Amino acid sequence: MEVLHLVVSIALILFLILYVKINAAISLIVGSLYLGIAMQLGMTGTVDAISNGFGEIMAGIGLPIGFGVIIGQLMSDSGSAHKIAYTLVASAPRSAGLYVLGLTGFLLSIPVFFDVTFVILIPLGVALAKTLGKPLPYAIGALVIGAATSHTIVPPTPNPLAAATILNFDIGVMTFAGLGVGLVTALIVMKLYFILLDCGIWNQSKDEVSNLYYNEDAKSDDSIPDIPLWMALAPVILPILLILSGTGYSYCQQLGIVAGKELPPIIEFLSDRIVALMTGALVAYLVASREMVGQERDVSASRGLQMAGVVLMVTGAGGAFGKVIETTQIGKVLVDSLFHETQSALSMILLTYSLAAIFRIAQGSGTVAGITAMTIMSGAASTGVVDPLWIALAALSGGISIGHVNDSGFWITTQLAGFSVRGGFKTYTLAEAMVSLMILCLTMLGAALWP
Repeated sequence: MEVLHLVVSIALILFLILYVKINAAISLIVGSLYLGIAMQLGMTGTVDAISNGFGEIMAGIGLPIGFGVIIGQLMSDSGSAHKIAYTLVASAPRSAGLYVLGLTGFLLSIPVFFDVTFVILIPLGVALAKTLGKPLPYAIGALVIGAATSHTIVPPTPNPLAAATILNFDIGVMTFAGLGVGLVTALIVMKLYFILLDCGIWNQSKDEVSNLYYNEDAKSDDSIPDIPLWMALAPVILPILLILSGTGYSYCQQLGIVAGKELPPIIEFLSDRIVALMTGALVAYLVASREMVGQERDVSASRGLQMAGVVLMVTGAGGAFGKVIETTQIGKVLVDSLFHETQSALSMILLTYSLAAIFRIAQGSGTVAGITAMTIMSGAASTGVVDPLWIALAALSGGISIGHVNDSGFWITTQLAGFSVRGGFKTYTLAEAMVSLMILCLTMLGAALWP
């Protein structure tokens, strides 16, 4: 009955999102209310669990997500992101141009939302495709692969940032793994995707439309701000280095390179996600001051926080749903019934991936998909059968699995690139599905080697 009530609550959430068209955050709370009351927590007990779950996850990631969004918005509005994009692509050898374009998308999507990254880079991608004499889907596919990969698994984007809090492991480990797995995934998938295009899967007459709707207001070469590349990169690189400093120091202690068993207070302070991302936000303000006056910077940051509001609500509601699952011990029942005998790490990973993929395909939001799958499987992460990192990567990879017509990113890609719906399936949908499967394969390999 416990598992049945969980299934009903998930079905209720999907029904409200898909058919009643209620916001995902509200739908998650309604599902949480049903689950708590059906599991006899009582009305007051259910509300308390929801409040505690929302508060706990916001305490861990609320400020970091806000600071991360401010960094991305200031970089976009000040032209720093454009500076990074044009400099990296212009400095690349001709033969590596498409890969550098994809890796530029990978870098920019660490602090910047996928949609914004794509708008910034689409004019550059169009120009590069013409210069290289390649059909446009080569450039668009590279952009989608690079940007979607980092936005899915590299903090401080919301889902990987929440993963460390929900599954209770070091954010530095998530950052290390996200960067490593993400770079390998992006490079391999770009190569495989280009091979598919070389084999002739693209039909220009059916997959492209006559007009090209890329961002006509995007900055040209002449209007790129005069900001040194190192300075433009600083708001991205600095918080990542600060976060990794704590994890790196701990590894050095374990290897005996550094004496002691505890982090020095200064390292512990600087590597805290709130301090690291606040530092990045302050640096982003400083860099933006070269191109924007004080009021413009404030308006830019406020605009970013408006965008972050939806993400924070959905993430917090996912945390509330997870707290109800934890309080009712359904997660423990599910884990015991499915994995008590087998103790199979592979089964846990595949179940997590499948849950996230179902949510992704059904309602379109990778954030909702990843958060929901992680909250359901948080009990599995505490069994010791598999490291929580692999549960996180499985949920995140499932959350990017199949993006189609119910995903805003699908329409942004097709409209700005001038593709038909069929062309969108061959670029956005196919590219993300390949990224998803590659991350899943690397996750299973990692779980087998380092359980």
